[in-house]
Amino acid sequence: MSDMFVTLGTWNWLIFGVLLMALELLAPGIFLFWLGLAALLVGLISFVTTPGWQLQILMFALFAIAAVPLWRRLARTNAAPSQDNPFLNRRSAALVGRVFTLEKPIIDGNGTVRIDDTVWRVAGPDTPAGSRVRIVQADGAHLTVTAA
Repeated sequence: MSDMFVTLGTWNWLIFGVLLMALELLAPGIFLFWLGLAALLVGLISFVTTPGWQLQILMFALFAIAAVPLWRRLARTNAAPSQDNPFLNRRSAALVGRVFTLEKPIIDGNGTVRIDDTVWRVAGPDTPAGSRVRIVQADGAHLTVTAA
């Protein structure tokens, strides 16, 4: 068993790193990518110096452990909502306050309004078709309106 560790070399680390990154493509989860990067770093350092197998394994462990906070920091900054488009993935919230024309009358509290290429269900007081209504509340795909 110790013979296997003694023969650890630069090419073994590089192959191991590429293999881990290839496995990341098959089972995405971002975790194997960082382990692969750690193995590649050990392989690149092994090109410049000739560390013993104990130091190579220690470097791999340290790089892999250091990758976790780095990944968390990158994930946190990239997960922040876009300031350029605050209504991204909240299309109905962007409609609040806008005025549209009813496509079908509101009867018994329910009607429809066409917004661009989509027909939305609306709720509000009974109103004839063709009337202008203002959206006052959005809850998912259900809009509440009042007369404009």
